[in-house]
Amino acid sequence: MSKGPRVAVLCGGTSAEREISLRSGRGVHAALVAKGWDAELIEIEAYDGLPQRLAPFAAVFNILHGGAGEDGTVQLLLDLMGKPYVGSGPLASALAMDKVESRKAFQGKGLPVPDWLHVTGEDLERVVSWAEAVGYPLVVKPRREGSSVGVHLVVSDDELKGVGTELLSHYGEFIAERFIPGRDITASVLERGGKAEPLPLVEVRPRRGDLFDWTAKYTPGECAVCCPADLPPERTARIQDMAVQAHVLLGCRDLSRADFRLAQDGTPHLLELNTLPGLTEMSLFPRAAQAIGMSYDDLVVHLLDRALARLPAPARLG
Repeated sequence: MSKGPRVAVLCGGTSAEREISLRSGRGVHAALVAKGWDAELIEIEAYDGLPQRLAPFAAVFNILHGGAGEDGTVQLLLDLMGKPYVGSGPLASALAMDKVESRKAFQGKGLPVPDWLHVTGEDLERVVSWAEAVGYPLVVKPRREGSSVGVHLVVSDDELKGVGTELLSHYGEFIAERFIPGRDITASVLERGGKAEPLPLVEVRPRRGDLFDWTAKYTPGECAVCCPADLPPERTARIQDMAVQAHVLLGCRDLSRADFRLAQDGTPHLLELNTLPGLTEMSLFPRAAQAIGMSYDDLVVHLLDRALARLPAPARLG
């Protein structure tokens, strides 16, 4: 007999991260079933009719990545439906997905970020002048995408104009940032025991190129992963503290994962914060949890328990 109320594991969606969301969702669903929960996998290709599909369930394990599933839209819908769900609420989700607004918030808090510029259609020539002042290489990326979708490393004016024109055509805007030579570090935050707790840091080392891009993230063998990251204790503590500060600053809930570039002089630069980090077999958040002795299945149940705790007490019993 299954335990607890009925739970929908929501995944798929329409963003460029759809396939990763499907893999995350299937992993989460399998973990819940293995632990005896009454969970159903809801793989969606569109958002039409979503309220009707979710109506029979008491709670939602939302593991949509990108787009409306992570930018606060689905979160607002679930709030209006009175369905508790895993992850941050609408405002925190929207802020974290928006690289312009989140970086403004980080800078206001004094958290170091790379030099950056928000670019719209009128700014293409201006970004070239800015790039010449800042110096190449630069990283250019869409304003509201995750999983390194649309991310490019550019090394010249001509390349910047070409990639910039492509991004403007597809997204209408993008951000450019100074490339920080150094190391890729991710810092996961898990809420438990009444506080936001930093997990062990993870270092990722792409075997090809300088960026932790889509290929490095999701192709077996393309990236070496070290957890805990080999860093001095004081540097580890600094990065973990920055991740917790960013989590709290944006108003995140349950979990988040902050991505950093650690410069050669030891300065950590905060790149972005993910409110629904991947939960696939290769994802970094479960690896960080495993480093403190929390299995994948136990992590999934912990996150669900947090969502269910937001149900009225009688409903938690199913």
